[in-house]
This record gives sequence, C-alpha cells and structure tokens, in this order.
Amino acid sequence: MLMNEASIAGGIVHRMPADLKMALADAPTAVAAWQSLTPLARNEWICWAVTVKQQRTRDEHVKRVVSALKEGMRRPCCWLGCFHRKDKALSPSVQWVLHKRSKLR
Repeated sequence: MLMNEASIAGGIVHRMPADLKMALADAPTAVAAWQSLTPLARNEWICWAVTVKQQRTRDEHVKRVVSALKEGMRRPCCWLGCFHRKDKALSPSVQWVLHKRSKLR
C-alpha cells in the first residue's frame, strides 16, 4: 500500500518539495523511515536535496535520499547541516566551510 503524499511530514525550515514527496510515497520502506525521523533530521535531508544548482543533481539527491533511508541512514552523511535555519547561529566550522566555498566561486 502506497503512502498518501499529503501525510508525509516536512522539516523545520523547509517544506516538503513535491519531487521528494512523490519519491518517498512510492517507497514504503523509505517513507516509514522518514516518518520516524525528527523534524530537524527531515529538514536536513530536504535541505541537502534542494540546495544544489542543477536539476540533474537534484534528481540524483532525491533518489539518494530514498535509497539512504531504505538502508537505515538517519542523516545526510558529511552534511554541514541546514544553513537556512534562523533559530541558531552557524557553528564556526560551518562558517569556515561556507567562507572557503565562496572564495572558490
């Protein structure tokens, strides 16, 4: 039985994007894992999936979210965390990485 897309929760800062919601709804194991995550963990997955520049990369990230959840991952690996959150300051390590990235552009 497929999950009703309307009942798949989003994150703290980010709303659930339609492409990720559809991908999860088609994978009962992944959606069960998704529903067991905290809102903060869901937010990090959403942020990781949507903060890329190219649609092809985003499509790959959406697929990887589903496959990673099926494998039992609870957070994106090697992800700095969502820098869109306004309820807490960025950590010094995240500030350093973002500064370094801005110099490379």
